[in-house]
Amino acid sequence: MDTPKTAAVVGAGPGLGAALARRFAREGYAVGLFARSESSLLPVRQELEKTGGRAGVYVADAADEASLRSAFARMRAELGAPEVCIYNAGTYAMAGLLELTPEQFESSWKIGCMGGFLTAREVVPAMLERGRGTLLFTGATASLRGAARFSAFAVGKFGLRALAQSLARELGPKGIHVAHVVIDGMIDTQRVRNMMPGREASTMLSPDAIAETYWQLHRQDPSAWTQELDVRPAAEKF
Repeated sequence: MDTPKTAAVVGAGPGLGAALARRFAREGYAVGLFARSESSLLPVRQELEKTGGRAGVYVADAADEASLRSAFARMRAELGAPEVCIYNAGTYAMAGLLELTPEQFESSWKIGCMGGFLTAREVVPAMLERGRGTLLFTGATASLRGAARFSAFAVGKFGLRALAQSLARELGPKGIHVAHVVIDGMIDTQRVRNMMPGREASTMLSPDAIAETYWQLHRQDPSAWTQELDVRPAAEKF
């Protein structure tokens, strides 16, 4: 009997998270949707179910080990252990050194980096048992350089990139594809449009286009795996 196809998206709210869930659901995957707020997940599940998809909603704090462990235990019981997991959680703290509180800095690092570590610990054991799996991490421009007033965000993203590199070297020989995606630009979401009215869609990344890139990473042959790639709109300066 074939093992049911399952995917987990940690950080599955509106925007890229929802697009990732749609893309994998379209291929017949049952999708575990993870976020801190149930209200951000329910519309995504309803959208998937309207098109015949199957999804589970799991409220969890990615930076809290007990919370995440409990949520993944529920997913495994309801949908099965995921063969692909995407860590897409993050927080956006912009402040100068003297404005940023230690609590804000620590929270940004925990969500940006520690959560990726905790998530990997939840999904990798079953992948090792199967001898295959995909673990994808969402990075940003801040994964490569720390801009002024973005120290908290950059530290989390720098750390996540290092985690992805280390896990790729550890787990790749065991059949698990680990990749890090640098998203260099603004993602076209309603939140961004509200913040920047009048900004043209051509200057932003389409969530569905990014999700297609993640799907292709998952589908890569082990003889030619990508560990890191960057995506940006054609108009973006870099």
